[in-house]
Amino acid sequence: MLRFAVIPLAFLAAPALAQGHFQAQPVAPSAQQRFVARDNVWRCTEAGCTSSRTATRPALVCSALVRAVGALRGFSVAGRAFTAEELENCNRRAR
Repeated sequence: MLRFAVIPLAFLAAPALAQGHFQAQPVAPSAQQRFVARDNVWRCTEAGCTSSRTATRPALVCSALVRAVGALRGFSVAGRAFTAEELENCNRRAR
């Protein structure tokens, strides 16, 4: 009986997992679809880039990403968007 209760919950969690813990919107689309920046594996599409959770601080994750793809229009961690100041600090490291 428990098996029947767990299966529907797995389908509800799937969209959240697909979104990624880290989400970013580069100013220019990334030329790479999949790459590693620091210890994060990033997947990028026309809509933006996503990565799963790591132990690295979000500011360092953002900095590593901008070195790889350039400036960002937006960056969020678990649904919380970086403030304008946080994003500006991150973009200072863009190539």
